[in-house]
Amino acid sequence: MQLDKTQQFSVWYVLAAFLVLLVAQSYLGGHSENLPYSDFKKLLAAGQLEDLSVGPADIRGTVRTDGLGNLLAPEKIEALRRTGDGRHGFVTTRVEDDTLVADLERAGVTYEGRVESRWVGSLVSMVIWIAVFFGIWTFAMKRMHGPGGAGGMMSVGKSKAKVYVEKDTKVTFADVAGVDEAKQELQEVVSFLREPDKYGRLGARIPKGILLVGPPGTGKTLFARAVAGEAAVPFFSISGSEFVEMFVGVGAARVRDLFEQARQQAPAIVFIDELDALGRARGVQGAFGGGHDEKEQTLNQLLVEMDGFDPTSGVVLLAATNRPEILDPALLRAGRFDRQVLVDRPDKHGRAAILQVHVKKVRLADDADLETIAALTPGFTGADLANLVNEAALLATRRGAEAVSLDDFTAAVERIVAGLEKKNRLLNPNERKAVAYHEMGHALVAMALPGVDPVHKVSIIPRGIGALGYTIQRPTEERFLMTREELADKMAVLLGGRAAEHLMLGRISTGAGDDLLKASEIARSMVTRYGMDDALGHVAYQEPTPRFLGDGGYAQAHLEVSDATAERIDQAVRGLVQQAFERACEVLTRHRAVLEESAAALLASETLNEQELAGFRQAVAGQALAAASPMDDPG
Repeated sequence: MQLDKTQQFSVWYVLAAFLVLLVAQSYLGGHSENLPYSDFKKLLAAGQLEDLSVGPADIRGTVRTDGLGNLLAPEKIEALRRTGDGRHGFVTTRVEDDTLVADLERAGVTYEGRVESRWVGSLVSMVIWIAVFFGIWTFAMKRMHGPGGAGGMMSVGKSKAKVYVEKDTKVTFADVAGVDEAKQELQEVVSFLREPDKYGRLGARIPKGILLVGPPGTGKTLFARAVAGEAAVPFFSISGSEFVEMFVGVGAARVRDLFEQARQQAPAIVFIDELDALGRARGVQGAFGGGHDEKEQTLNQLLVEMDGFDPTSGVVLLAATNRPEILDPALLRAGRFDRQVLVDRPDKHGRAAILQVHVKKVRLADDADLETIAALTPGFTGADLANLVNEAALLATRRGAEAVSLDDFTAAVERIVAGLEKKNRLLNPNERKAVAYHEMGHALVAMALPGVDPVHKVSIIPRGIGALGYTIQRPTEERFLMTREELADKMAVLLGGRAAEHLMLGRISTGAGDDLLKASEIARSMVTRYGMDDALGHVAYQEPTPRFLGDGGYAQAHLEVSDATAERIDQAVRGLVQQAFERACEVLTRHRAVLEESAAALLASETLNEQELAGFRQAVAGQALAAASPMDDPG
């Protein structure tokens, strides 16, 4: 990006040139050797001086270097011979000497008085102080406007957008995987930037703005960079928060400057990350947000720029947010952000494709099957999977392996999901026994109930914050709908730990705190959102997201019910949780022998993997089959 002429000019160049000129002048004026005043008197008496210039502070002149004899030290004579051809071969500091004039007359040397001009020294001193002040002022202004700013009051309204060309972007659609639907949507933008005439042939136009919506870490920014890399056009990248400054009007000026730069380099892509920092609905910033603060002025300018956005100019505006519900409705209307592209969490096949991208530079072992790893990571985003691959590689490196194995990926998943292992945390025998029963209670209830995700691993090694043990289940398939029975089974598995403590130890502990919270959330959603309580009927009593009121505000999700209905909802939630607990107790009572045996095995080894749990799974299945068989022969 070319700089303006005024930006290229700097007062530092003038100051540097002036100082160089002063130094050059001092050197061109001749170089003088310093003489002690005593040596000056000796040379004057010997008649070796000529062309003296007597000033108020010093005496300058020329020494005849021939015939010096032993008047001076040899090294001083040699120094005078090197400089004696100049107009002032020597200089000596003048001292109080009442006989100086008489001595000059007696020696018959030609001399003159000299009055020194102090304007040069004063000017140099003034210039130095001005330079120091200007340097402090420049440093303060750069600090005020941040490291990315242009610096100085004259450039405060300039855009802070980082500009990338094709070779700087270095990202294409080959580096993006997992969300094929979003990729197809954005490929149309690439086609427009490459072949604009093709779309204008039938009167169609590209959307003015495209909003990328999705959870954090799903790759919205990566998608925008891939569009720029594929289209081979300049890419202007800026965060929404970089428009907002302390002074009102600065953000609006930056918006104008950004769009002006983009039009000059069209075709181009303008990408605004974290749009919600800039585009939050007007009127919700507080009681004093009356339309004159900085954020609203900046948003108004963005709306004006998008209204005047010529669709044929070849500039495409991309933006990303993970909170579309709080954006101003004026941003989302037709003619501004015409299209919203959902960049959601990838499914199992998408996760396998993302892992394939991230393991290109990783040496994998033969057992590191990406499909198996993808099955272990439900709900992971692209950023989570990139972190997973890095963690697995670090674990393999730490143990001195030649390749990254499936065990490394499994350990990395556990570290990300459950936290870091804390093997040094010592539990007393009673606590270890309670944790073992608790975790095996989860596992056995999951093994006994049909349709529940299989148990992958059980451990009583403390991890993370407050987790004294953990049970990991591995989904066999992607699920997008769940029935009432499946949710009830899920709550029973969550409460299996508390049921095991109650059944085997005769007491309950604080270890089920997180399980109770999750089970209660499921039960409340069943009642208030999904209409799964017969008494309350098929009615939703809770809004899933904040609702826009139309006057610039939002209503948070809450229950809009009477006191009587709220009491019935509480009773229904409590009843669902109690049923799940009783069901878990029933399952564990039926498999009490297996629970005791598996808890003892867990205490001995601290961790049971899927292969070691297979025997207990078969025992649970055998008991369930025997219970389902008739005791008497019907014949």
